[in-house]
Amino acid sequence: MAVFPRTTVGGVSMPRMIMGTNWILGYSHTSQAADSLIKGIHKEKEAIADVICAYLAHGVDAIMAPMHLNRHLLDGIKTAEDRTGKGVIRIDTPIMNMDDTPEARRETEKLLDDVKREGTVFCMPHHSSAEQLVNKNKQTIERLPDYLSMIRDRDMIPGLSAHMPELILYSDLNEYDVETYIQIYNCMGFLMQVEIEYIHKVIHQARKPVMTIKPMAAGRVSPFVGLSFAWHTIREQDMVTVGCMTPAEVEEDIEISMAALERRVPNLEGRSSPKKTTIMPD
Repeated sequence: MAVFPRTTVGGVSMPRMIMGTNWILGYSHTSQAADSLIKGIHKEKEAIADVICAYLAHGVDAIMAPMHLNRHLLDGIKTAEDRTGKGVIRIDTPIMNMDDTPEARRETEKLLDDVKREGTVFCMPHHSSAEQLVNKNKQTIERLPDYLSMIRDRDMIPGLSAHMPELILYSDLNEYDVETYIQIYNCMGFLMQVEIEYIHKVIHQARKPVMTIKPMAAGRVSPFVGLSFAWHTIREQDMVTVGCMTPAEVEEDIEISMAALERRVPNLEGRSSPKKTTIMPD
């Protein structure tokens, strides 16, 4: 069975594909009905473990989520680890209180204690939190070093969830203690704050590896289109976060990704479309 290529982030060996969790937790970016469908499929921790085990079989052993909000996901990860005997690298994106008060700081310290206890390796403040600190006039991220120190003090590796590309630019400019970035990147520009070409340049100029997310624009493009674009336009040290709803989707997306990296045609069955024409072989 093919083992997925790896890179190194902050001294940790990482698969270049990361397990996404929107299609497990019910963040469809489509509708409440779709959210409910996803949650229904994964209402039991065993169903979550089935998906995770499919990734683990190919050496994809890292997962990204706001885990502190999702105990059900953590139970599924633990179940998969127990089944396979393999560890899962946890990338947590905690939503933090960024108010500049002693009370907010104590709240954040307690949150990070909890995040550490959950086995987190990479702690990357959620973009909705980190973006509150951006000062475009000064080209700084105010008070960010305080939070990065809190993360380091708990023996976790700090990163930034950077939907806003300025987070990457200002972090590199000011040499903040950040080992990796999360950045939305897809061929549709879905949820990206500026043009695809600009984000492509931001990723290629980043001083640290980038974990790209939403490669299929939350289901708005097919896996072949979205993943082929992502793998062919990022650097060898960068990663793609791929969310799947079922083990079968995991197998398809890994095959498409491996084919893109190996520059070959993916070995997939044809779609079950009625009345295929002769130019659409099975």
